[in-house]
Amino acid sequence: MIPFLSALMIVNIGPIAPDAPAREPQMAVRGSKVALAFGAGNSIYFAISQDSGKTFSQPVKIAQAAVVPLTRHRGPRIVFAGASIVVTAVAGRTLAGGPHAHGLPSDGDLIAWRSGDDGKTWSKGIVINDVAGAPTEGLHALAADSKGRLFAAWLDHRGGHGTKLYGAQSRDGGETWSKNVLIYESPDGTICECCRPSLAIESNGEILAMWRNWLDGSRDMYLARSGDGRQFSKPEKLGEGTWKLNACPMDGGGIAIAGGKIMTVWRREHDIFLDRAGGPENRIGTGVDSAIAAGADGVYAVWSTPAGIQAIVPGKSEPVELAPKGSFPAIVAAAHGALAAWEDDGRITIHQIP
Repeated sequence: MIPFLSALMIVNIGPIAPDAPAREPQMAVRGSKVALAFGAGNSIYFAISQDSGKTFSQPVKIAQAAVVPLTRHRGPRIVFAGASIVVTAVAGRTLAGGPHAHGLPSDGDLIAWRSGDDGKTWSKGIVINDVAGAPTEGLHALAADSKGRLFAAWLDHRGGHGTKLYGAQSRDGGETWSKNVLIYESPDGTICECCRPSLAIESNGEILAMWRNWLDGSRDMYLARSGDGRQFSKPEKLGEGTWKLNACPMDGGGIAIAGGKIMTVWRREHDIFLDRAGGPENRIGTGVDSAIAAGADGVYAVWSTPAGIQAIVPGKSEPVELAPKGSFPAIVAAAHGALAAWEDDGRITIHQIP
């Protein structure tokens, strides 16, 4: 591993309050604007940078609910969509009971909020799921294309028989959402019950959905495609190996488009793999909770380890260390390199990767 990679800047945001640590950061970039969403307590917050991540505005509260899941990649997602910024999150009214509830709602819905003024004001929340309480697991993904079309995907419990992957699209910048569509259900009864899905939209409008499946006792990553957001292709398995596991690793990975190629990052057992769809897998390190971004200079990947946050950076053959501690990193490509963000002692740390 290459020693600590010097940053052009590091920004810390939060904690919001002593009992409300800032958690689960996600970012979106348009030009010099960097939009940040995160959760704290039972609320969703937003901050924006107008200078490529060098400084951020004071966080503003988008919404509050009785229960907002903020563990293990649950939490808000954010995109630029046309003239708007759209944030999504699962929110509920009643805390689920039982030893495995993990702070989840028993009646949660996937909500979208929109802002047309760079986050100064936000619309009333719009429910995306058309079956009440279906997304209570709190794990979802959101993607947008350059024309302002959005697609959301989530782990869905409708029907009461196993976890499925559902989705919906918006063609008006998140103001209205389509009828929900079934992206995939496993013939073995359920997909992996608590690994987040990932989404990307290609330049031709094709939607790519990635998730961790459960087939024949294996918890492997799969990819499906859709040209219209209504019907998805037969899924293809990613990677050459398999992970036999009778448990949920709670670790989903990420997907990005790099030079017209579909690139994915994900975990199998203790290893992190970078995989080009249809190509061989490439082990890049050891750890958990990986994320990916594609910039003009290549592919960036970031993940966490007991020794801190590590990354793959274009032009370097080995992982670099971004920080000696931190967890649940996210990453986006920026004008000059990339921006990574993660949780650290109740704060969100944002690190510019030159």
